Formats: sequence, structure tokens, C-alpha cells
Amino acid sequence: MYQRALQGKEKAWGPDHTSTLDTVNSLGILYKNQGKLDLAEQMYQRALQGKEKAWGPDHTSTLNTVNNLGNLYSDQGKLDLAEQMYQRALQGKEKAWGPDHTSSLDTVNNLGNLYSDQGKLDLAEQMYQRALLGYEKAWGPDHTSTLDTLDLAEQMYQRALLGYEKALDADFETYLPALNTMWGLASLRECQADLPQAKLIYTKALNGYTKAVGPDDSRSKRLRETLLALDSAIENSTLEGEQEPPVKLPERSPSDERGRPAKSKRYKLLHRLGLR
Repeated sequence: MYQRALQGKEKAWGPDHTSTLDTVNSLGILYKNQGKLDLAEQMYQRALQGKEKAWGPDHTSTLNTVNNLGNLYSDQGKLDLAEQMYQRALQGKEKAWGPDHTSSLDTVNNLGNLYSDQGKLDLAEQMYQRALLGYEKAWGPDHTSTLDTLDLAEQMYQRALLGYEKALDADFETYLPALNTMWGLASLRECQADLPQAKLIYTKALNGYTKAVGPDDSRSKRLRETLLALDSAIENSTLEGEQEPPVKLPERSPSDERGRPAKSKRYKLLHRLGLR
């Protein structure tokens, strides 16, 4: 259907008409979804060149194609090119619509995914936090885009912690990057209103910081302040007549024939974090 529409538009309006280019872009999306990445790139490049000529490099339709190219390059493993596309799209969208527009936030979220794939977890966290706050403000905490971002952030934290545990074993509990990741996961739990688990993970992180850098380090002090505020929030919720929500435990790990939990790397990590 797209090919038929494209041929008709090219005949009626020419290959560089904006309506023709919209169909070219749609073909790029179709080819990407079909896994025909080389054909998708050809369509996106053609659409981008035509839109830049017709509307200019900063037009929102041009920027949408730039963002599509970023998605494609990410799928192809061309992460540096993907980052260039996402940064260009984000700067243009922020200029056209503002930093809190949902289209801007979509590209911020894409950057979070990219940085996570590159192992740049601090940058990924910044992008996810920005996208999350923006989505909550625009659509509310229960919108699918908000929930999707929460899920991606959680996957990033869990993946990082599993990697640290695998590489360092018991030492990961006092390894500062791992503790920073625990802190991020606890913040995420707090954002999800899962205050008991947030408290549990904050406490694990505080114990690690206290051992690694001492109780008087600024990070240890901030965590103690965070825990005091969290205790107050839990107490206030109880006073208002709300029962403190139970700690949500994941399903039990697979057991051996004697009923003992299998001591997998994942099991041991979750157990150390107090999630088992």
C-alpha cells in the first residue's frame, strides 16, 4: 500500500513534495519493523534530505525523521551515530516545543536507553529521571509512558547490580558505583510509592557507604536524612489511617529436590539487597 501511495504521489506531486516524503518516512518505519534495516535507512535518509530542503533542518517533521534515524542506528548497533541523531532531535524539539513537551521527553527517554546500552549508567539515570518527571507532570503517574520509563530504569539498575555482583562478589556491597546504583533503585522504589522496599534498599546502601567512606561522609549523611524523611512519611501515612504497605517480595527462586533455594547469582544478589 505504501509503495502504491508513493508511486501515485511521486507522479502527481513529484519526489520531493512533503506528502511524498511523509510516505517515504512511513516506508522507513515499516521496513524497520520488518527488520529490513538497510532499506529503512535508505527511506529515512531520503525523507530527511527532502524535509531539510523543503522545511529546513529544525522543522518538527524533519526532527521526527532525525529521531527515527536515531532509533534505526541504535538497532544497528551504531551507537555513536544514534547519539548524534538523538541529540540533534532533542535540541530541535526543545527549541520548537520546550523541554517538557512529550515529544521532547520521548527523545530524552531514547537517550536513556542508548546510554544504558553504552554502559553510561549515570547519564542513563539522568535521562530516565528527567523523562519520568516530565511524563508524570504531563500525563500522571499511571500513564503507560510513565510506567514504561519506570520499567526501563528498574531494568537498568537490576542489570547493573547483577553485573557488579558477578564481577566483585561480596565486595560489591562496599563498591561505590554499586552503592550509587542501589541508591538509584531505592529512589525508584520511593517514586513508585513502595516505601518499605525503598527504606530497605536505602538502609543497605547506607550500610555500604558507612563501611566504604565512613559515617561522616556527605553521602552517608544524606542517606540518613533521606531515611529519616522516609520514616516520617511512613509514619504520617499510618497516622492518616493507611496501613503501611507490605514489602513486596518477588516469587521464590527455583528450589532443588530438598526444597532449598537454588543459590544462583541473581538469587544471592536479591537476598543481599533484602528482596528475597
